[in-house]
Amino acid sequence: MRAKGILRAGCLFAAASCVAANAHDRRDSSLETLPAENGWAASGAGVTGGAAAVPEQVYTVTNRSELIAALNNGVESATSPTNPSNEPKIIYVKGVIDANVDDANQPLSCSDYYSSGYTPEAFLATYDPAVWGRVNPSGPLESARAASAAAQQLRVRIRVGSNTTIVGVGNKATIRGAWIDVRGTAGVANSRTNIIIRNITFQDTYDCFPQWSPTDGSLGAWNALYDSISLRDSNNVWIDHNTFEDKTTADSKAPNYFGVLFQQHDGALDITNASDLVTVSWNRFRNHDKVMLIGSSDSAAADRGKLRVTLHHNLFERVGQRVPRVRFGQVHVYNNFYDVRNTPNYQYSWGVGIESAIYAEENFFLAPRSFTPDQILDRFNGTALSASGTLLVGPPVRNPVDVIAAWNDSNDPDLGADAGWVPELNYQLSPVWTTALTVLLFAGPMFW
Repeated sequence: MRAKGILRAGCLFAAASCVAANAHDRRDSSLETLPAENGWAASGAGVTGGAAAVPEQVYTVTNRSELIAALNNGVESATSPTNPSNEPKIIYVKGVIDANVDDANQPLSCSDYYSSGYTPEAFLATYDPAVWGRVNPSGPLESARAASAAAQQLRVRIRVGSNTTIVGVGNKATIRGAWIDVRGTAGVANSRTNIIIRNITFQDTYDCFPQWSPTDGSLGAWNALYDSISLRDSNNVWIDHNTFEDKTTADSKAPNYFGVLFQQHDGALDITNASDLVTVSWNRFRNHDKVMLIGSSDSAAADRGKLRVTLHHNLFERVGQRVPRVRFGQVHVYNNFYDVRNTPNYQYSWGVGIESAIYAEENFFLAPRSFTPDQILDRFNGTALSASGTLLVGPPVRNPVDVIAAWNDSNDPDLGADAGWVPELNYQLSPVWTTALTVLLFAGPMFW
């Protein structure tokens, strides 16, 4: 870790030569384990992923079928089994894997999933609030939508077991349209644990059949189901050097139905249901709305004492909200780069939820001139956070900005300025002024 820190510091003064040096010094990242003290995921047993895999459990996959087989001891299956293998395994992703394909790896469009007489035209005509009213859809066409959604889920949902490393080959490996579901058993310790996902672009995870909720907000809302990666009842997970983005299915290309955006995306990376000890490092999140939900419900009592997450050296670019939104957890947010320019859907960055304890330090924000520091926060039944060293470039402000004071000047009730804990790991905190360059140089997939 110290050698990498020196290398990255040197890049501030010799970026081009440093990148060239990195390109020459290739390594097999699949064998790398989470370094000691690299965020919350290094606590307890740490994260080694599939490093102990025997040769028979090392796979290179190029399509959906091969990926599902590799996650299940090489056994082929048309759909992802509910009990994926926990044997140590290393999976190299090569090229582009599309989840919306049939068993012959031929592409499937939304219309290929239509079931039980569903068509979007019939659904919209039937449940238009002017006709149906502001009540939840029910009846044959809603059942047909649910059946169509279930058909898509069978293709896009890919379950991951414990003791797994999934790593991209080169910097172009892509998994498109998939829901990577990392899910343990509620109340069972270590039922899904020790997982590494690195060096992959997760692109265009979309729900063809979002649910219409007419009472969600003043106008109603379309609620999509799938995240690119979701962690539930899982622990000791390392998500590193990936890109998460919407491209061909970007919200800017989506229509409005019933007066609101037809939202086909949920989270990029959601960490919920008593998941714990997660490090999210050196990733790029871009062109997405709801990025990262940590804790899914104010009433989830099992989340207390869990949801300990570290976010460091990530790029958040043109994203609307939830970077992160936190309930219950002790979440360390440091040395991240937030580019909120050209983001018309921007709502906030740090969501302070019930019993949350965000500890934010040395984060860099690049914003339009009209942006104000209070916009960095929003309150969702939370009471306090710790925030220091925040640099805001673009607006005419005095740096570093006190985001909590700015919030309190504009909102009631006030937020407290003490999260109630201090990170104890010997992490490598860098001066905030170095964050933008190091993150731009090194975040996202690398040509390892």
